[in-house]
Amino acid sequence: MTETGSLHWPQRNRGPLASIGTRMAIAVGALIATTLLVWIERTGYYDTNGTPIGFIDAFYYATVSLSATGFGDITPVTDSARLVNIFLITPLRFIFLITLLSSTFEVLTERSRAQYRTKRWRSRVKDHTVVVGYGVEGRSAVSALLDQGMAPADIIVIESNEAAITAITELGVVGVLGEATREDVLRIAAVDSASSIIVTAERDDTAVLVVLTARRLAPQSRIVVAAREGQNIQVFKHSGADTVIPTGESAGRLLGLCLTSPVAGQLVEDLLEPVAGLEIIEREVTDSERGYAPESLVSNKDVVLAVIRAGVVHRFDEQGVAALEHGDRIVVIRPRPERT
Repeated sequence: MTETGSLHWPQRNRGPLASIGTRMAIAVGALIATTLLVWIERTGYYDTNGTPIGFIDAFYYATVSLSATGFGDITPVTDSARLVNIFLITPLRFIFLITLLSSTFEVLTERSRAQYRTKRWRSRVKDHTVVVGYGVEGRSAVSALLDQGMAPADIIVIESNEAAITAITELGVVGVLGEATREDVLRIAAVDSASSIIVTAERDDTAVLVVLTARRLAPQSRIVVAAREGQNIQVFKHSGADTVIPTGESAGRLLGLCLTSPVAGQLVEDLLEPVAGLEIIEREVTDSERGYAPESLVSNKDVVLAVIRAGVVHRFDEQGVAALEHGDRIVVIRPRPERT
């Protein structure tokens, strides 16, 4: 069973047959190389039965030599043969034995390698995003982050299901196997240095506990949580969540909107479409946009919904911003760029 509270890295999966085949190929290669070396230096070897060294004898000597059996019935007697044994056959013997025993060595060294990799990773990870849970909401959140250009290395997912961890690492994302309600699991995910945390637990009471612990460990992080019940929104707010999304109520409103206002519902659906349609993003004002009114950006297919100036949000229906300035950030709705 896989150890809980452990990091899982993206890696290239190899089948067991491919792994065994590679090791056997290395072992056979070492055996053939040794046989050829002995055959080339056959005049420098002595057989106890007094017969000349043939190719079968060379193959036999290579086999008993590499397997460290060494019956002694064929021995190197000249200086050149002994030097070949010292500098060539001995290293081949080590390669042969290590290859055959590599599974054992791999098990013995895996923990040390994992500890070293974890230590190196923790020294580098910073300002990343932690996603708690890899259910429907968690998968969608990770997909949205990747679609918006976030690097897989900047995302860490905490999940208690081993099969989900495998799917996570296949995306190039680091996974942490364990329960996010445990403080030690959150620490393994480096929550204390994360810039944002997304909580998508199966139950609201579990999510509240995660939010409470995460807020205590990471007071500076932005916490977004999916609420199963709208009545728990204030509970999440008091627990330390910055944004609460009532998933059930939101889906219900969209369903109703699609019936009463089909076109409006279609536009909202476009916003949620991961591949095509529309998207809402927050970005900095460019040099070419400074001095212009927010509504003038429509010509660039960007419709400004809000302007953020000095930390204050000015919505499109307010009159707070007449012209864009240096340092402003804007929230726009625009056509989603096509993937190449």
